[in-house]
Amino acid sequence: MAVPSLKRREVVQHLLKQRGDLLVVTGLGASAWDLAATGNSPLDFPLWGAMGGAAMVGLGLALAQADRKVLVITGDGEQLMGLGAFATIGVQQPPNLRIVILDNERYGETGQQQTHTANGVNLAAVAQACGFNNTRTIYTIEEVETLQSDIHLSNELLMAVVKIALTVDPLVLPPRDGAYLKNRMREALLGQQAMLE
Repeated sequence: MAVPSLKRREVVQHLLKQRGDLLVVTGLGASAWDLAATGNSPLDFPLWGAMGGAAMVGLGLALAQADRKVLVITGDGEQLMGLGAFATIGVQQPPNLRIVILDNERYGETGQQQTHTANGVNLAAVAQACGFNNTRTIYTIEEVETLQSDIHLSNELLMAVVKIALTVDPLVLPPRDGAYLKNRMREALLGQQAMLE
């Protein structure tokens, strides 16, 4: 297989164009910065820590907001730390949850060491074995465009691994205050009255 040429920022921008009321959770590090580079929406929940937790936060949102699409964008290293999430999500089968893993086969936050995906671990196959019926591995921008459409139109649990190039992108930091991020999303979803209760 050829070396991936997709750039992470471009992929995230494509996925979030015309996002509407899509709820977005990101893993820590680069995926949170990629989200922030597209803007700063109250429907965004970037994780600053809790490595391995993005998919489970997405599951919680998907179950609590069953009439909304929830997109988790995270990296291969972060998802490898939370592999057990696939089993729980596979059992729950939330039809409104989408998980996109930006896979550059590196731990970006600790020095670019290779992750297991550089050595043959197939995250899409792991998800499929856990009960995800709609999985895919993406290598081209045309496949990203199809994924963007499916994020909005599909009515089943969806997971995609997007193979991306190893790039160095400028830091675009989202808000850091966890309580602020939680309250901002809660007010956007439930209204100001919910904040007073």
